[in-house]
Amino acid sequence: MSSVTTRAAGPDHVWSVDEHLDDILTTVRPLEPIELQLLDAQGCVLVDDVTVPVSLPPFDNSSMDGYAVRVADIAGASEEFPAVLEVVGDVAAGASGLPAIGPGKAARIMTGAPLPPGAETVVPVEWTDGGLGEGPVEGMRAQSLNPGAATGHVQVYRPAEERAHVRATGSDVRAGELALAAGTLLGPPQIALLAAIGRGSVRVRPRPRVVVLSTGSELVQPGEQLAGGQIYDSNSFALTAAARDAGAIAYRVGAVADDAETLRATIDDQLIRADLLVTTGGVSVGAYDVVKEALSHVGDEDEAGGGVEFRKLAMQPGKPQGFGSVGPDHTPLLALPGNPVSSYVSFELFVRPAIRTLMGVTDVHRPTVRATLSADKALGSPKGRRQFLRGVYRDGEVTPVGGAGSHLVAALARADALIVVPEDTESVEPGTEVDVVLLGGAG
Repeated sequence: MSSVTTRAAGPDHVWSVDEHLDDILTTVRPLEPIELQLLDAQGCVLVDDVTVPVSLPPFDNSSMDGYAVRVADIAGASEEFPAVLEVVGDVAAGASGLPAIGPGKAARIMTGAPLPPGAETVVPVEWTDGGLGEGPVEGMRAQSLNPGAATGHVQVYRPAEERAHVRATGSDVRAGELALAAGTLLGPPQIALLAAIGRGSVRVRPRPRVVVLSTGSELVQPGEQLAGGQIYDSNSFALTAAARDAGAIAYRVGAVADDAETLRATIDDQLIRADLLVTTGGVSVGAYDVVKEALSHVGDEDEAGGGVEFRKLAMQPGKPQGFGSVGPDHTPLLALPGNPVSSYVSFELFVRPAIRTLMGVTDVHRPTVRATLSADKALGSPKGRRQFLRGVYRDGEVTPVGGAGSHLVAALARADALIVVPEDTESVEPGTEVDVVLLGGAG
């Protein structure tokens, strides 16, 4: 699975952020298309163009409850001199066998009902006496309860222009037009359109299945009692939520203890439901860096191209990273560092684009904008590393929150953006324009 760039890089090579991301995106491929029923296709990317088989609406219909009439018959109508028309029928939504509207005639019509032949416009019921000599709404309500009362006469108090309150055939979309283009992400409005034009299923790329594992013998599940030296496992929750936010079907696996064999067995068990594996923790150079120990040689027995490579990146936070594939199907695996901020920033930069690539989305990256730095003092940054600081973005300005520490979860929770400090910049003064990556919820 590893690309040419991966094979060419030596063990001491320090990867740039762009090199690592490019290696991931040139290796990961969109999932194969499948046919899904409409509601199952929500959140998926459309594979083929969808054209409109029948115009919407498919016939002229009323946008109001009222009366279908001829324009000439109500010209000059007023409160003092109403037009009095004979009611010849009742037209409900879905009706067939429509009454013809001749001179001096009217048909009571409901919202969405087809315009009967001869009718040129629709008069809202509020402009009439409702056809029973009562107030307009009361009269219409009484007729609704007694459809046989549709015959009789109606008084119309205002004129109406031709085609007023009429939804024309094809005024939404016309037969043969493009309804949705290939590459469209299907949300509720798109599902509604597909249903409206009669499509019961569509061909899409499925939402990728992402399995998230955290590692560390010190990790305890939220809700349990902490013992000395233990901390709650937040990474697996954060990354599972982030994977779902990116569009994936995400599965969280409980924290795995610092044991290489246990981790390898857990990964093997998860391969059956994974299009992408994400681990967090154990990728540095410590004695208990279990992910590195377990996966550094996992490809030795696999077919050519398998295995996970562990790298040093010129970035802060998130210097240690791993990328490769595991299992007989060479399932992609991204190994992220264990510090909470490092793992989340790494997810946004590398895992989210991989998920969006699997989905078949055209633009896989978060939006980046230029913003003015609002801060009390200059921001320092290590030379040779691209730094990603947490910030709050509002109206073209970005304000840092928290410090540069990779353990500051509370500051991360307040952030909606990442402030990018380039590798060749060691200090950023207040008022300087910087690149800002907008995360979910940025205003």
